[in-house]
Amino acid sequence: MPYQTLNLNIDDHLATISLNRPDAYNAINLQLARELLDATTQVDEDPDVRCVVVTGVGKAFCAGGDVKEFHDQLSRISAHLKQLTDSLHGAISRIAGMPKPVIAAVNGVVAGAGLGLMLACDLSYAVENATLTVAYTRIGASPDASLTFWLPRLVGMRRAFELTYLNRTLTAREACAWGLFNGVIATDKFTDEVFGVARQIADGPTLAYARSKKLCNLSLSQTLESQMEFEAREISDNSKTNDFREGVLAFVKKRTPTFHGS
Repeated sequence: MPYQTLNLNIDDHLATISLNRPDAYNAINLQLARELLDATTQVDEDPDVRCVVVTGVGKAFCAGGDVKEFHDQLSRISAHLKQLTDSLHGAISRIAGMPKPVIAAVNGVVAGAGLGLMLACDLSYAVENATLTVAYTRIGASPDASLTFWLPRLVGMRRAFELTYLNRTLTAREACAWGLFNGVIATDKFTDEVFGVARQIADGPTLAYARSKKLCNLSLSQTLESQMEFEAREISDNSKTNDFREGVLAFVKKRTPTFHGS
């Protein structure tokens, strides 16, 4: 489908989804939520895509839900929010569940639903002047966009409540120290370094990455014994792949492996 609120680029096994409402700090309106669901479904289904980057156009990654649209829809806001979250949560489920690694390239402000979107990605890197805030309770709202699933798991309950109740704004380096970013990158190096990581992942053993992602997500609800059983099954199944054979042979022969995702 043609997109009006985001850009989707697929090149050399790497997909980039760029939220494109810069005048609104890439706030999520109903149209963007629907287009994001379509774009994430497309990259999930595309066998040529081996890694996905989610980022924003302009000064923000995503400032959360579009409060101006909320104002316009106040007479039917409950129904509007159900429609919005149907699509947005579908997109986030795609990101969290797809077998391909997903990287959030946080190019500026991230808040509210944008924070939930970022947290659902597997890796997250921030430009040095980025800021992070939960924001919901500032307008009397409770969180959505998977935020209450990921945030307590990453920072603990005390800090999750602190960010949610007080709407504290963290600098990129503070958020990184709290475990919310994998790294903070200088502005002039941001794009090159993030896409360098994405390129490395896209060239890697993507079937092993997919199983690793599946196992890490499963671990959130498993016992030690059940998790090890899943691990045993996955490593056994993965050993049947061409990538595993290539990795073992390359290691023994002391050469760099070439992985094809098969």
